[in-house]
Amino acid sequence: MDPKKNKQARLKLIVLLVFVCFLSTVFWKEEVVATKTITAHEKPQSTLAADRAQADSSRLAVSEQQKDVPMEGCMKCHNNIEPMHKYNATGDVFDVLKEGKDAQGLSCTACHGGNPAATTQKDAHVQPKFPKEWNCKNGECSSRNPERTNTLLARERSEFVRFINPGDFRVVAQSCGECHTDENQKSSRSMMAHGAMLWGAALYNNGGYSIKDTRFGESYNAAGDPQALFQIPSPTRQQEAFEGFLPYLNPLPRWEISQPGNILRVFERGGKRRLEVGLPDKEEEGGKPDKGLSPRGLGTGNRTDPVYLGIQKTRLMDPTLNFLGTNDHAGDYRSAGCTACHVVYANDTSVTAAGSYASAGNKGESQSADTSIPKNEAGHPIKHQFTSRIPTTQCMTCHMHPGTNMVATYLGQTWWDNESDGKSMYPADRQIVPSQADEARKLDKNPEASSLRGLWSDSVFLQNTGTPDFNSKLKSVQFADTHGHGWMFKKVYKKDRKGNLLDAADKVVAPEDPNKFQKAVHLQDIHLEKGMHCADCHFRQDSHGTGILYNEPRAAVEIGCIDCHGSLAEKANGITSGYAAMTTENKTEITQRTNAKKPLIGRDLTRLRFRSTDGKRLPILEVVARDAKRKDAAGNEIELKKGDVVQNSIVEPGRWWKVTQTADTVTPDSPDYNEKSAYAKTMQKDNETWGDVSVGENMLAHRESSMTCYACHTSWVTSCFGCHLSMEANRKMPNRHNEGGDSRNFTSYNYQVIRDDIFMLGKDGTVTGHKVAPVRSSSAVLVSSRNQNREWIYSQQQTVSAEGFSGQAFNTHVPHTVRGKETQSCSDCHVSAQKDNNAWLAQVMLQGTNFVNFMGRYVFVAAA
Repeated sequence: MDPKKNKQARLKLIVLLVFVCFLSTVFWKEEVVATKTITAHEKPQSTLAADRAQADSSRLAVSEQQKDVPMEGCMKCHNNIEPMHKYNATGDVFDVLKEGKDAQGLSCTACHGGNPAATTQKDAHVQPKFPKEWNCKNGECSSRNPERTNTLLARERSEFVRFINPGDFRVVAQSCGECHTDENQKSSRSMMAHGAMLWGAALYNNGGYSIKDTRFGESYNAAGDPQALFQIPSPTRQQEAFEGFLPYLNPLPRWEISQPGNILRVFERGGKRRLEVGLPDKEEEGGKPDKGLSPRGLGTGNRTDPVYLGIQKTRLMDPTLNFLGTNDHAGDYRSAGCTACHVVYANDTSVTAAGSYASAGNKGESQSADTSIPKNEAGHPIKHQFTSRIPTTQCMTCHMHPGTNMVATYLGQTWWDNESDGKSMYPADRQIVPSQADEARKLDKNPEASSLRGLWSDSVFLQNTGTPDFNSKLKSVQFADTHGHGWMFKKVYKKDRKGNLLDAADKVVAPEDPNKFQKAVHLQDIHLEKGMHCADCHFRQDSHGTGILYNEPRAAVEIGCIDCHGSLAEKANGITSGYAAMTTENKTEITQRTNAKKPLIGRDLTRLRFRSTDGKRLPILEVVARDAKRKDAAGNEIELKKGDVVQNSIVEPGRWWKVTQTADTVTPDSPDYNEKSAYAKTMQKDNETWGDVSVGENMLAHRESSMTCYACHTSWVTSCFGCHLSMEANRKMPNRHNEGGDSRNFTSYNYQVIRDDIFMLGKDGTVTGHKVAPVRSSSAVLVSSRNQNREWIYSQQQTVSAEGFSGQAFNTHVPHTVRGKETQSCSDCHVSAQKDNNAWLAQVMLQGTNFVNFMGRYVFVAAA
């Protein structure tokens, strides 16, 4: 063959092969992209039943696959480890592994991955991409969760992420999602994962973004890259306005490229030339300062938006469920994804808040039977076991800040004011002057700047606060034994308007009484006092979400007060009535509800079941069918009547309580009749007639259709009238979201005015029905900034909202401080008989009383 022709043939063949490879790559990429798009979108509601059926078959399939798998090498080290799944589908209880498998027939590597045939830890365990950050030495890594890993998980190998936490959202499709497909898809799109409610509020209230409906949220794909979330099909304008649906959420842009939206004077447009800081020009025009925007473009010359900066770098509500807890304080120990809730860590010694888990302490230490796990090392779960018995303390690892609804109030707690009993919290003989390195280390753990000067920045001191011994030495406050974010939480007690402590009989407790805090009423929520944990009210849907992107927390909640307590006219039907209540799809249930004249929208709580400790399924809510007697957890015999509503505790085995019905409290011949309740609920518009429950609702002064139950039953509300956010250019700190990494600029914060003796009312928004509800001050931000030369650019300036109004924001909310007796009384909202509460009412109606004043960096006082 002609060499020239042979060469041409070979050349043609090479070109053809290159072309085929190119086509293959294109088609492969299209297939991958299509797959990602489909899995990222929400499945239609009609497929949920199919998903559940598929999940059941998946469990059986996985279990069958594991049947013939020999005992794994993992058991040579983890020989006594408890089964991850304690119950199987038939209710059998597995207290120990059987042939290396749990109750669902799963072995270690079925969830965690790794090498089951290996005989050494180094060979068996998946190795990390960043061994130093995971405390690894010579190929052996600690099993504890490291402190403050931030975005490290997003940058790690997915095999390692799965190995240390199969419940992580990036890998859950290979583990939990094999059986729990529905929960997997919904949880990763829930508000506890994307956190959009805080980002949207912060950006709009402080001028960072011009649209009130949030457009930014946190989510990551399997590769750990930030991704957008889309609602498919896109919601209608009606759904956006009246149901709080969002069409999409984009990843938050990096703060370095943000455009200053705040109309602070330093950021105003206009001006002739750049001036030196602190050297004003007397010839500049009024309202047109010469310090304009950077001529070099966005993100340069220190011209960035401080709101984006704070969201990215300052610990507010983070970490979300996308990442591990910071695992550095009591109240911060948890995992990520599914296991953030379903695997319990030791965070609080309070039996009321932690239930039976309180015995594990609050240091994040293990009580596992696994002999390979250290028992004196922080960052471990109590046991290597899934549970639905989730205590309130596990919820509080996130819900302790306004961004996540600040429900430490449920425990009767709020932030310490940094002053009361300060002698015990600051050095008595010196002032702490930390070095730059110490400041950076302390602020990384706790961004509250006052901690730099206080003793509680020391972890040993902090751990001791809240103990009975420490609290016994205090005169004005009592601290909680949990310190999420390194913060100090104080307990809130019943007081009169003069600030005197009150006991259960409303008698003043003497300030010098050594037992005053034992005598005064601790204003924890009455539901908690009765034994209810968060999981006893917010069930599966509220916890996992619906798969819909929501704009605000209450739009995503399906539970309502009347679902368990009933209304003025009717006892509870057990059907959820919250804003996120969904229409049932079960045909049998539809028929039953139709025949019983029950609503078709909402979940029937009497059909929900949970596993008791013996593996049996118990109803969450039940209506007593006939008169009977039942023993409570303490062994007392309680008499129950036909029609009584009883709830069984999900968290505390054997604990149950009778649920008081609103209708019974207004019925004179009922044992639960309460004259004050009847007076408030049946008072008519003429302000005289009351007691008749048969009148139409339009005749009542306090209508259920226009007032929330907790407008009256709230005992107190927390209000933060000032949070000083101080930005410094010369402080290198990590970004806690998206791409991560370290960069200059950091914003710390200081509480300025924290009150628990203020009560305000307002009207709910469109999504929540324009009802009267308690109001709190939620965004009272004052900002300062120092440039790279450590010069103050501006100091304690009030922000301006996107619409040009004050950045000081108030919002209606659910305080989670419900009480039976310590409620709001008539004169708390109406003019008293003595006409001596005008100032109080001005505050209630949000008119202001000059009670809270702001004093800036300098205060000028005239001398006589």
